[in-house]
Amino acid sequence: MSGTLEERIERVKQQIEQACRRSGRSSSEVKLIAVTKMAAVEKMREAIQCGLCSFGENRVQDFLKKYKLFGQDVEWHMIGHLQRNKAKQLVGKVEMIHSLDRLPLAQLLDKLSKDQGYPWNVLVQVNISQETTKFGLSPHQLPEFLDAVQDLKGINICGLMTIAPFEEDPEKTRPVFRKLRQLRDEIARTRPHLNLYHLSMGMTNDFVIAVEEGATMVRVGSALFSEDEQ
Repeated sequence: MSGTLEERIERVKQQIEQACRRSGRSSSEVKLIAVTKMAAVEKMREAIQCGLCSFGENRVQDFLKKYKLFGQDVEWHMIGHLQRNKAKQLVGKVEMIHSLDRLPLAQLLDKLSKDQGYPWNVLVQVNISQETTKFGLSPHQLPEFLDAVQDLKGINICGLMTIAPFEEDPEKTRPVFRKLRQLRDEIARTRPHLNLYHLSMGMTNDFVIAVEEGATMVRVGSALFSEDEQ
């Protein structure tokens, strides 16, 4: 990674644009979420000045520190595994939770929605690669889970999220992203009442492939913020 933060942002945006062109899509269909776990406060300010407005955090405690500084001037996404005892701290603060992966959490969010006065926007995390080190429902668990939460009015399921295995050759991640898209499309056929528009997939190493396979949100951190800028 090289160049100024502004140059890095522009480089990532250009890569998204080129991937969209190759796959016959508009770049307006893809949201760049800047993952800020490695970003110092001054770099976040600079990123906002450069036009970034959507930021993702993995941990609630780190999110709360940054929320105190930037509040609702930006759009916040909780992208990491969410513990039930931390969920209440997000009430009224986040645009979307990307990591809904179990029924008890869905039921808790449903209850907490009364505190914030509107439903949570959520994505269901699916462990496409079936890695034991990753959270998420297995693909075959997804239909049953969606049926179990369909009457919870406090959550608005907007789509699916997955994390691909790290590969030196990003092309090897393509089947993972393609399978998530195909799974979403199959759910759309069998459960047309659901509007699973969003696919949150792709990180620094593989976001270009994810966009080519239909990602509507990419979560990019180290391509923007380096460790020496913490």
